[in-house]
Amino acid sequence: MSRPKGLAEREDYDAVFGALGHPTRRTILTVLRVRGGDMTSGAIAARFDCAWPTTTQHLKVLEEAGLVTVRVRGRERLYRLDSARMHSVVRSWIDRFNE
Repeated sequence: MSRPKGLAEREDYDAVFGALGHPTRRTILTVLRVRGGDMTSGAIAARFDCAWPTTTQHLKVLEEAGLVTVRVRGRERLYRLDSARMHSVVRSWIDRFNE
């Protein structure tokens, strides 16, 4: 059974804007964009002073929001930016306020 459209949109907004609500996650997305769209979890973690579990939690939130995708490459996890998802959800929110 599919979710009502309004509920699905609200869940999308909550996930994406919730993920964007933390400065570290916004920085991770910016770094991914600047670095060509994908990086290993180790390369991402090396850019921050926080502990490894904190970084992996941030990456998990971004993944659950659909803002990054993850691919396993050997022993590494490769994170890829999904900017189309961000554009889609943010555009949908902004369109609600267009006249």
